[in-house]
Amino acid sequence: MRTVDIIARKRDNLRLARDEIRFIVRGYTDGSVPDYQMAALVMAIYLRGMDEEETRALTEEMLHSGEIVDLSDLGKPTVDKHSTGGVGDKTSLVIAPVVAAAGVAVPMISGRALSHSGGTLDKLESIPGFRTTLSLAEFRATLERVGAALIGQTAEIAPADKKLYALRDVTATVPCLPLMAASIMSKKMAEGITGLVLDVKTGSGAFLKDQTECEKLARLMIDIASGLGKRCVALITDMNQPLGRMVGNSLEVIEAFETLRGRGPEDFTHLCRQLSAHMLMLGGAVDTLEEGRNMYDRMIESGAAVEKMSQIIKAQGGNPEVIDYHSMLPGAGYTRAIVADESGYVQAIDTEAIGRASMLLGAGRLRLDTSIDYGVGLRIDAKIGDRIEPDSPLATLYFNDAARADEAATAVERAFLTGPEKVEPPQLIKAAF
Repeated sequence: MRTVDIIARKRDNLRLARDEIRFIVRGYTDGSVPDYQMAALVMAIYLRGMDEEETRALTEEMLHSGEIVDLSDLGKPTVDKHSTGGVGDKTSLVIAPVVAAAGVAVPMISGRALSHSGGTLDKLESIPGFRTTLSLAEFRATLERVGAALIGQTAEIAPADKKLYALRDVTATVPCLPLMAASIMSKKMAEGITGLVLDVKTGSGAFLKDQTECEKLARLMIDIASGLGKRCVALITDMNQPLGRMVGNSLEVIEAFETLRGRGPEDFTHLCRQLSAHMLMLGGAVDTLEEGRNMYDRMIESGAAVEKMSQIIKAQGGNPEVIDYHSMLPGAGYTRAIVADESGYVQAIDTEAIGRASMLLGAGRLRLDTSIDYGVGLRIDAKIGDRIEPDSPLATLYFNDAARADEAATAVERAFLTGPEKVEPPQLIKAAF
């Protein structure tokens, strides 16, 4: 069997057999299939697609490329959440401590910035000393001690996906349904979870813009989970504007901390509350979504959630004082306001352009070896439906490099569509499965 022949078959829109997929996954994992050939194959998959059977085979082969964690000895349900990626999406930093504080273990393996979307790991690593590269033994010990652990993929967990995740980011093959499903589910099913909540984003800032495609992805991932004996639910949520107000690593961490204090933006708080409720139901802590929402409220109001976040930060090497002293986080030396030219209403936001502007400022990676500036990003000052006047702020840039700020400012100015007609904000939660 030759890699080039498998690439050619997919290039010609032929279906790959499981043994061909196994050959590629194992070869890419052990290095016998080089990056340039895998890049050619994922582009062929991006252009030609995969059917459900191929996607399941790819998921399972990636899952079995490494170790599958057994957390049954924890003596409690283990539930995770995964988002397909968006702009301003820092829900993991809120729901993990909330759900853990309520008694459900949260083994959360997250990713880094991908294309225009920020990464949970990069946000966490803006916290001084916070370690996301725990070994499996440390991962398990942290779960046992505090009930939650937020880490990146270890060398043992779905190593094929770890390599492929980075490759997709720099080859323009991220928004591809079968590759997304296989990537997400291979690492999530390797975590040792009993349940999974999926947050599938749709709209201008999502990788899959079309809601119908998002629903296909959600159903496919639920079917994969079911086939592996795991409980799974999915929400289709809006990404036609940034979630919350802050975009950028340390800026989003601060917004998450404020939300744990009960002071978060309304849309972000609403989504965290809903996702937490579903996780609590899958974990058996509550019987209904209403009970789950009430449990979320109690964890926030009592201070249990913010205390749990403090424990997580300390357990993973960070300084928990950062929750109260935000100046300990990396910051930006300069700000610049992007203002409206005329009166009217914000009618639409090109959310992907907002995400790319944040990346331009240095909040993400343009190449695999790019360093991140954790302090830069944007604040969204006006959202869809808001009334604006001349010189009303639309967004504020936080930056350290003036040349980068000029390019980002142009992108942000073009991202806002304003006009005289008032429009309603988009519905945040569009469907649930």
